[in-house]
Amino acid sequence: MTPDDLVLTPIGLRFRGQLFPCSIGRGGLTERKREGDGATPVGTHRIVGMLYRPDRMARPADWALPLRPNDLWSDDPQDADYNMMVRAPYAHSHERLCRGDPLYDLILVTDWNWPYAVRGRGSCIFIHQWRRPGYPTAGCIGLRRDHLLHIARQITYGARLIVPPR
Repeated sequence: MTPDDLVLTPIGLRFRGQLFPCSIGRGGLTERKREGDGATPVGTHRIVGMLYRPDRMARPADWALPLRPNDLWSDDPQDADYNMMVRAPYAHSHERLCRGDPLYDLILVTDWNWPYAVRGRGSCIFIHQWRRPGYPTAGCIGLRRDHLLHIARQITYGARLIVPPR
């Protein structure tokens, strides 16, 4: 492990010697991730992107990319763009990245099932803001806004999210 690794523990997410409370997927941890199961996949996942809402915050890192109003993430296993960022209009199942709530104001993108997605194995696992303490995600890792921003300002491209089995 390196200092830049994010390591999920039973009591939070460890990064650079600090422990941050976090939420995981409503389906718990899994070694057999499937689309829609709500679980957080066990394994080592590289951080391959950072997206942010420029209308809601300053650029957190020099490699962060701004989200645009029509940015979406495909979660349709039957579509050729499954588990890729796409733009509206988009006829297939997707998640809107520019949401009305603050959940996706800042997103660390992992390489879960990317860039060559296996259909049905689950779309992207993000690290994003949580709804509230203890409230589960759809499979992602959720953090308090200020903790997420603190990590985003320090993390490097290619760092790893390590999710060990419990």
